[in-house]
Amino acid sequence: MGNVSENVAASTESAWLTMPDLVEVLDVPLGRVRRLIDEHYLIGSKRSGVFAVPAEFIVDGHPLPSLRGTIIALQDAGFSDDEVIDWLRSEEETLGRSPIAALLAGHKSEVRRIARTLA
Repeated sequence: MGNVSENVAASTESAWLTMPDLVEVLDVPLGRVRRLIDEHYLIGSKRSGVFAVPAEFIVDGHPLPSLRGTIIALQDAGFSDDEVIDWLRSEEETLGRSPIAALLAGHKSEVRRIARTLA
């Protein structure tokens, strides 16, 4: 349970949720969490040796709805999972903020337009 307390202590932008964390936060079985990842509703990485998903990809106990199409657009542009996560969380000059911040603010079309130009 150390990871959960570390995630709570960390800022939202740097918190990562492991599979057990996702089961708890999403309130679904592990198999459903895996399907959400396989179907691109969520995306994660093994950066610290354990597969985890950035916490800001979850809103009100559900994957951010606009995330799936954006993940697919970036993967179609040739991005790896790590590159998708890095792009979503990094400052994007044309948006004036990170793409995930823009998605959270409801600017899905603008983010996807930029994502499609990256191919």
